[in-house]
Amino acid sequence: MNLSPDIFRAYDIRGVVGQDLTVDAVREIGKALGLSGAETGSTTFVVGRDGRLSGPELIDALAEGLLSAGCDVIDIGMVATPLVYFATHELGTGTGVAVTGSHNPPDYNGLKMMIGGETLSGEAIQGLRQRIAAGIDTTGILRGQLSQQSVDDRYVDRIAQDIHLSRPLKVVADCGNGVGGAITPRVLESIGAEVLPLYCEVDGTFPNHHPDPTDPKNLVDLVALVQESGADLGLGFDGDGDRLGVVTPEGDIVWPDRLLGLFAEDVLSRNPGAPIIFDVKCSRNLRQTIEAAGGEAVMWRTGHSMIKRKMRETAAPLAGEMSGHIFFKERWFGFDDGLYAACRLLEILAQDARSPTEVFAALPDSISTPELKIPMAEGAHFELMKRLQQRADFGDAEVSTLDGLRVDYPGGWGLVRPSNTTPVLVLRFEAESEAELARIQARFRQVLLAEEPTLKLPF
Repeated sequence: MNLSPDIFRAYDIRGVVGQDLTVDAVREIGKALGLSGAETGSTTFVVGRDGRLSGPELIDALAEGLLSAGCDVIDIGMVATPLVYFATHELGTGTGVAVTGSHNPPDYNGLKMMIGGETLSGEAIQGLRQRIAAGIDTTGILRGQLSQQSVDDRYVDRIAQDIHLSRPLKVVADCGNGVGGAITPRVLESIGAEVLPLYCEVDGTFPNHHPDPTDPKNLVDLVALVQESGADLGLGFDGDGDRLGVVTPEGDIVWPDRLLGLFAEDVLSRNPGAPIIFDVKCSRNLRQTIEAAGGEAVMWRTGHSMIKRKMRETAAPLAGEMSGHIFFKERWFGFDDGLYAACRLLEILAQDARSPTEVFAALPDSISTPELKIPMAEGAHFELMKRLQQRADFGDAEVSTLDGLRVDYPGGWGLVRPSNTTPVLVLRFEAESEAELARIQARFRQVLLAEEPTLKLPF
């Protein structure tokens, strides 16, 4: 079968439904996953989907492919992605697929996959493509069995057993009409929070705002309701519930790398000396916070599967990304879960005599930008990144090519890297002063435009 190579990304499969990602394609992917699972003895797959309109037909195609490859399928229905991960632990399969487009536009969908406890990425995903390209014949394979099962109650109960707030907190939960809205208020209430739901009705057209809490314009309504209601905190979630965004009662955004510093201090108080992992987009203040709390700061590549693998290698109890993916291994399962991370945050805040605003104000801060994005043609952002890594000259700055280009100066840093989920270049800048920030941005502007003069830069 002729498949677009562009849908096979670094840590998941993702594309425009009906264009790159078709029902037939997903059926073949299901077959390839089933055969790959069988080779490692993983023959029972948990599957679940988000609230996108294309979800029902794609999960049916996925299940058909898995069944035809001889695998049993447990369909847990329309759920947030963390519940698929949870179900692989709860049901003892270690193997599952979430059909989700995450924070992509409504016409996208995709697959996040794990086999035998290992999240698929890189070569493993390309191996699926190669297997499909070679042709898959499932003739003669004994067909697997399909069953339905809900894990919603067990997920809520498991979190409520782990966390209960020492004092009540009033929070606004904005799910952006993503699938997390189906369970998030219930989870937060189970630990003792008072919840004001915002856009928690699941709607795959995302009629109110794009479900991406890293973009400030998507947090405008959340800020307004927090201030209007006098809530202690605002929580924003992405389209499939595995990422978390936070706003204060004053309407300030608490970026995920600062949240991770707060989580790190808490986790390290019980796990002294442990490694804490963060991605290349995070503040250098985070390294200082981790080390001051007695931990080992480990910078790593962006991407949920990349981070999970590094966590296993290092036995890290905590990891996180600037995008809002937070991974708790301490007391949880080591997967990215925006709902559970929100509960851990509320637990920390409830135990502190200070107000949430005072707690966040005590965290190190500097002048920084959110993630800035340059849209490009599919694949063009990777080609440009290769050229930049080969030819860009940043003088005597410290340059890391771990993931894109991160350039550190004495007074700040800048980053440019290609997104693996959408065709954009992602940039971020941080500095000790506005003047230093402007200087670093000017250098990046010069380097980028020298390599691609037609770029429309957002800074």
